[in-house]
Amino acid sequence: MKVLQATGLHYAYGDKTLFTNLALTITPNQRIGLIGLNGVGKSTLLKILAGRITPEDGTITTAKGYRINYLPQTPTFPAGADVLTAAFAGAADDFQMVRDYEKALRAYEKAPADKEAAKAYYAANDLMDRHNLWTIEADVKSILTQLAIPDMTVPVASLSGGQQKRVALAQALISPADLLLLDEPTNHLDYQTVDWLEKRLLAYPGGILFVTHDRYFLDHVATDIAALRNGTLQMYKGNYRDYVAQRSVQEEREAAATHKQHQLYKQELAWMQAGAQARTTKQKARIERFKSLSQTIDSTPGATGQVTMASNAHRLGKEVFHLDHASLTVGGHPILRDFSWRVGNTGRIGVTGINGAGKTTFLNVLAGRQKLDGGVVQVGETVRLAYYTQLMPPIPEDKRVIEYITDTASSQTINGETVSASQMLERFLFPPAMHGLRISRLSGGEKRRLYLLKLLMGGPNVLLLDEPTNDLDIETLTILEDYLDNFPGAVVTVSHDRYFLDKVCDSMLWFAGNGRITSFTSSVDDFLHRLVQESHDDAAASHAAAQPATPAPAATTEKKKLTYAEQIEYDKLTDQIDAWEQKQAELEKAMVTDAADYNKVADLQQQYTALQAKLQPAMKRWEYLADFAED
Repeated sequence: MKVLQATGLHYAYGDKTLFTNLALTITPNQRIGLIGLNGVGKSTLLKILAGRITPEDGTITTAKGYRINYLPQTPTFPAGADVLTAAFAGAADDFQMVRDYEKALRAYEKAPADKEAAKAYYAANDLMDRHNLWTIEADVKSILTQLAIPDMTVPVASLSGGQQKRVALAQALISPADLLLLDEPTNHLDYQTVDWLEKRLLAYPGGILFVTHDRYFLDHVATDIAALRNGTLQMYKGNYRDYVAQRSVQEEREAAATHKQHQLYKQELAWMQAGAQARTTKQKARIERFKSLSQTIDSTPGATGQVTMASNAHRLGKEVFHLDHASLTVGGHPILRDFSWRVGNTGRIGVTGINGAGKTTFLNVLAGRQKLDGGVVQVGETVRLAYYTQLMPPIPEDKRVIEYITDTASSQTINGETVSASQMLERFLFPPAMHGLRISRLSGGEKRRLYLLKLLMGGPNVLLLDEPTNDLDIETLTILEDYLDNFPGAVVTVSHDRYFLDKVCDSMLWFAGNGRITSFTSSVDDFLHRLVQESHDDAAASHAAAQPATPAPAATTEKKKLTYAEQIEYDKLTDQIDAWEQKQAELEKAMVTDAADYNKVADLQQQYTALQAKLQPAMKRWEYLADFAED
């Protein structure tokens, strides 16, 4: 069994120690979800295991020939590479063997009598067999198509950041590895693609270590949870739901132990304040125990992310947003078509849907940053808006964390209590030791968390959130969800995070593209299942409409045999299905025979899929008719 064993790993960033004496074992078929606050070193740990950076101490042991594929959070590609070449960069040796085989094949076909050409061809053919590379190019094209990258000839540098991340994901998935390392693999993926990725990872033959904030994804994929906190790695068996249950029990025990420590601390403090003289050995021991208790209590970690929050939002009128017959087209793509919609002062609206349908543009309309082509958008007079954008505005890197927050407000009033900026920072998981740090020393995720807190410190009564879950860790998301649960104003959020949407929102807008918008109140998964069912029903209805019309039986007569027209249809369908199945068998044989010609195999596969699409409804109709034909 091929295993990766990491022991004694130590890594520091400047004077900040990320982890020390860290140990981790990854076995085949183990799918470990790595979670923790932004800035604790999750991405760094993946880079160390991938061999991209070297730990300051510790060892990583693997079997000979152990192969690791790695998806970084921000991928890079060879200069000038097109999509297909960039995708193959993760399997450069395999790609080269395929190209060598194609070159040897062309040379052999031109001169089959040439001994050197024949020798090179058979050697290349043997390599293709041994490394099982006959379908690799077809596989990567299939993966790229599934990831919504249909044009594989364009330069990868011309793609958006989200598209480049998908190319990098294809790069990591092309060839099997003993260990797959994935850093935020679901970012920029739509629901259908996330579902496809889940199924692919569940069938992956090697071990997987992945970082994600998507809790449904964690729940569906993970066999283990690794929580990185306070420089140590704690392992929990099971998926995210199991982790939450185990962590809850653990925190109850820690809270009970902390309570006992505080009681002892109070007793010791009373004794010290009474002015006891440390004359005896017993008294000296108590003084030492007091010091030890003080240090223990000061360093005891609190609960992660379970903080009750409520905003000092300004009073909000009954109506927040009102769109009346709104129309908007951007770049030739309709975003809104005669759309009317209202939001009240307690609305919790989620905005989701397919990529590129105009969800962010819709938020820009509400924020007054995008004008409509037609119709009206009205914003309530008492609205005090905070807009959390995907692209964070410039942040002063030389400013200290506490200064950045106090520039907005030095305190907030929460449930009648004045809470200082320092206390707010602690509630958003910035301990006192970080308050004086320059912002330049924060990680990207920590900067996003700080930016979010700055917006909330302004006391808004309406929040617009554009993909808030993309760069925030699970602990911060838990705090944000709790904050929104107690927030007295309205919230409109764009997200693809099903867990976040289901937990926060009470109604949803689905952007399907081309200006089509559907409202629903069910869970996202239920709505998606309904969409799939409706798609199947539409396909069945279209097929039925295309079938020859058959007389309907009398309402009072039970159908016992085929009508004359149905008998003709049944005979034709029998012959047609036989012909299609024979054609499929021929295509299967051809795909085996022409396995070396990838373009031809792809064409044959398309023919096979098209036949299958015809066969499925035809078989259903034939089975229905066959019941009566047999009678």
